[in-house]
Parts: sequence; structure tokens; C-alpha cells
Amino acid sequence: MKRWKAWKRNSAAALLLAGMIAAGNPMTAHAAGGLDMSTDYPGIMAKAGESLNFALDFDSLTGQGYDAALSVTSMPEGWEGYFRGSSSDVSRVHIAGEGISEGLATFNLTLPSDVKEGTYHVGLKADAGEGNEDTLELEIVVSQAETGQSNFSSEYPEQEGASGTSFSFDTTLVNNKGAEQSYSLSAEAPSGWQVGFVPSGETTQVASVTVDAGSSKGLTVNITPPESIKEGEYTIPCTAVSSGETLSTELKVKITGSYEVALSTPSGRLSLDAYANDKEEVTLSITNNGNVDLKNLNLTSTAPSNWEVSFSESTIDVLEAGATKEVTAYMTPDSDALTGDYVVTLSVNNAETSSDAEFRVSVKTRTAWGILAVLIIAALLAGLGYIFKKYGRR
Repeated sequence: MKRWKAWKRNSAAALLLAGMIAAGNPMTAHAAGGLDMSTDYPGIMAKAGESLNFALDFDSLTGQGYDAALSVTSMPEGWEGYFRGSSSDVSRVHIAGEGISEGLATFNLTLPSDVKEGTYHVGLKADAGEGNEDTLELEIVVSQAETGQSNFSSEYPEQEGASGTSFSFDTTLVNNKGAEQSYSLSAEAPSGWQVGFVPSGETTQVASVTVDAGSSKGLTVNITPPESIKEGEYTIPCTAVSSGETLSTELKVKITGSYEVALSTPSGRLSLDAYANDKEEVTLSITNNGNVDLKNLNLTSTAPSNWEVSFSESTIDVLEAGATKEVTAYMTPDSDALTGDYVVTLSVNNAETSSDAEFRVSVKTRTAWGILAVLIIAALLAGLGYIFKKYGRR
């Protein structure tokens, strides 16, 4: 196409030069048809109701710059067409004197929704005056048959991983229509899931993409499940919708089981005061932080010699994923335990997971015994004082 344009321009320039030499006035001579207006695909297949865009290229065959008026010379009844340049409707274009102005304007054409099958023609004209003009005929073949089946697919539509894993699917959106299509992107994910579409080679998430006729575009679909997701298989339907079609693909995520239990207290405090041979109560909180229900959890303890530790519930039959259960632990220090700090380790476990918590137990002396000890010491001191006073002079 570009070689034809260059040959046409050079041939016209040669004819212009010959005409100018023959006329003897090179400064005022003009060549008829000094413009060339073209498009890469002047013949296209379409369906009723479709909107088509034709990128228009312009070339000065004389080496001069022109301001050319654009017009539609012929168009079937009920069809709509207009010229666009940049982001505005245009009626004139400036054609530089050197080089081909590619895509300088676009002709937008909309077919009626009730147009019958057949071959139709649309005539366009660019006119800079003084015979410097060119016309372009577009041929549109209307057919209800698809020019090709567009599709939205992924080579590997299924992935698996543990909870907390983010998944990335490489997908391809193919436009087999006869015209450029703009697709809106969406996904139907379960509550709490995050889904984003990023064009291949880019980093910005988008809500829509434009795909040229007969072309494809790669999309990365990023899927992030919530942290508390349970084990199982999940399907995320993804959709690309244009004015003329709806394309769908299904992506599947398999969440594998994760087992995690945590033992603590509701306040997080792991210390308490106790007295020898007295039972103390501690409220424990047992949380299933995994995504699988935990079964047959057993509570056990490791304590100093002759201490007694028991639980209100030593076995938990089932603890659902994300759930927390409170259990009471009872600790009784040895009757001969001395004042000081001791460590008692409480544990919860089953075949898949376990958790330990170390409690610092401060064994104290009761206040009544302390007072009695003080009174005894005071009595002894008083007795000694009396003895020294009575017999000290002898």
C-alpha cells in the first residue's frame, strides 16, 4: 500500500514538472488530482447494527500543503457517517506537503439494525480546491454470518493453593469481528474476593480494553481470595462485553487445606497469682486460624511436681474454621509450694496442628499468715526484752 502511494506521488510529481516546463510558468501551474486519500481496508464485512471505523491516510502528490474539505458523496439511506480527528468531529484536514499523513482522520460509519444482507458502497471526498481532490469508495458487505468467532480464554484456567495465596491467570481476548471492539471487563466473584484485569506488559488495572479487528489482546486476571477462605473449589466467571457480543470464560481456584490453632486467653495475659494448695481458674481461648474444621483437639498440661491442672473440657470434638472456643483451666499449686514464680505450660493439639502457651504463676503467702508471723516475732522480741531488763543488772 505504502509503495503504491509513493509511486503515485512520484508519478504525479513527474507529470506536474513536465506540465510546468511545457507551460513555461512553474510557479503558477497546478496538477489536477494533487491529493491522495486512502484507507488500509476499503472493503470490509459487517453485520447489521455494527459501527465501523476507517482510518484515513492523506498524501500530497505535489509536495504542497493543502487544507482539504471532507464530505460524504454517497451513502445508503438510513446509514450514519461522520469524520473524526483526534477527539472531535471534523470537516477539514490539513495535509502536509511532505510525507504521508497516516490516520489523519477517521470515518465512523454506523449500519442500521435492520439493514439487509448485501453489498453497499459509501463515497468519500477530500477537496482542497483548484482541482486538488480525491475520492474514496468504501465497500461494505453486510452478512449475518460471523466473520469469525471471537473468544475469551485461558490456556490454564485452573490453579490451586493454600489460603492467603494470590492467583494470576494469563488470558487472551480475541476479536474476530470486522471492526474494532471496545470490551468492558467484569467478574462474578464470591463476597470478599478481589479480581483485577491488567493488560499484558502493563501494570495498571483496567475496566475495559479496545481490540482491533482480527486482533487479540493478552490480559492477566489477578484473583485474591479473602484470608479466611475455607478449603474447596471456587469458580470465577469473567466476562468481556462489547456493543455487539458478550464473551465469557471461567477461571477455577482450588483452595487447599491449612491447619492452624492458637491457644491464649481472651485478654492475651499469660500470668496469674496463686496460693499453695488453692485452686485458681484461668479462661483459655482456643482459635482455629486455618480454613479446615479441626477435630478431636486435646488439652494437656506440663506443671511443677505435685501441682494439679485440669480443664472444664479436655477434648473439643469439632472447632470450625475461624471459630474460637473458651475453656476453663484449673491450677492448684502444691501445698508445700514456696513463694515465687513457676511456669505451667498448657497445650492444645490434634493430628494436624498444635499450640502451646506458657503461664507464669506467682505463688504468694496469704496475708493472715504474714500477720501471725509478725506477731510471733514481736512476742519473741518482747520476751527477750523483758528477760534482759529483769536479769541484765545481775
